[in-house]
Amino acid sequence: MENSKTTRNRNKCSFCGRTENEVGFLITGVNGCICDSCVEQAHEIVKEANMHSHAGKSGNIRLEELPKPAEIKDFLDQYVIGQDDAKRYLSVAVYNHYKRLLQVSDDNDVEIEKSNIIMVGSTGTGKTLLARTIAKLLKVPFTIVDATVLTEAGYVGEDIESLLTRLLQVADYNVEEAERGIVFIDEIDKIARKGDNPSITRDVSGEGVQQGLLKLLEGSIVNVPPQGGRKHPEQKMIPVNTKNILFICGGAFEGIERKIAQRLNTNVVGYNSVKEAVKIDRSNMMQYIAPQDLKSFGLIPEIIGRLPILTYLNPLDRNALRNILTEPKNSIIKQYIKLLDMDGVNLVFQPEVLDYIVDKAIEYKLGARGLRSIVETIMIDVMYNVPSSNVKEFVVTLDYAKEQMEKSNLSRLQSV
Repeated sequence: MENSKTTRNRNKCSFCGRTENEVGFLITGVNGCICDSCVEQAHEIVKEANMHSHAGKSGNIRLEELPKPAEIKDFLDQYVIGQDDAKRYLSVAVYNHYKRLLQVSDDNDVEIEKSNIIMVGSTGTGKTLLARTIAKLLKVPFTIVDATVLTEAGYVGEDIESLLTRLLQVADYNVEEAERGIVFIDEIDKIARKGDNPSITRDVSGEGVQQGLLKLLEGSIVNVPPQGGRKHPEQKMIPVNTKNILFICGGAFEGIERKIAQRLNTNVVGYNSVKEAVKIDRSNMMQYIAPQDLKSFGLIPEIIGRLPILTYLNPLDRNALRNILTEPKNSIIKQYIKLLDMDGVNLVFQPEVLDYIVDKAIEYKLGARGLRSIVETIMIDVMYNVPSSNVKEFVVTLDYAKEQMEKSNLSRLQSV
């Protein structure tokens, strides 16, 4: 009995030295043992090493292999309907970003500088979708971050440097790879200055954040907290050089049309003003956007200067919304057909149902996001009942769609 006890204690992990009693179990080999926790740690080390080797391979980009701007736009066309201007700006910016990474220093000493982009468009026009789609094509680290959670250093919220934490995570904490990446900052309009009037209270989530973003956009060495969130003195920081990181910003800028209209309606004194008058399309004021409109909205001039490329996304008209429902690779209708196909049910939408959905989306003024909420409302009973039944085909008719929408609206009225 004593011998078996000493043998049990003698069996210990060859890596950490803990005995069999101190670990979950030991795996015995020819000349030693290894415990379960050491196996897990070894697995993590191997996985990380493999990721770094893959990251190194992806960094070896050649100019001949790069997708040209026209090819990038063709790829975006498969997923995003319309918005040709924004797609062209984005395609050229990404292609030039690759070329800047591949530039070789020569006798001319011409250094290609980055051109950060700002995209303006009302909600549901496809800003975030464009960013997510282009991420599928890229061979450099790409991340989407939200500007709404940011506050000036020392206040509740996340530090501005935490934007780069996400990029580091995507690059598996390979700093060299992260320094070649692209960051999409969503909801940039939410950090606009609250007002022109000076106040005794600090604007910590508006102008304070914009001032903190300046050094990131311009290009400097920033100390990034590895886990994001708040920085504290004892935390180990990772220095990241943002000189070659491309920043793409997007925002809805709700109400900026009024600022554009005010600028365009400014009367010019003199008889030449009549000759120079241009017919203005009042239904789409966003196409006339200029940097001074962003300034009057609440972005500081320094940050506008660091976002030299300004592009806009058109509001979605009836035809665009109708195409979004059915045409893209991952359109809403195709997603529902696929969902029910997995249950062995053939789902069919009558054409007039699609027109009805588009009419409702225009009525709610929620853009493409409104389409999904309307289709969800119409399909909820189908998704609940059909998988349990023996139905092999379900046809969504106009009467059924109207009935579901009315039922939903009535239940909301009763709950108020």
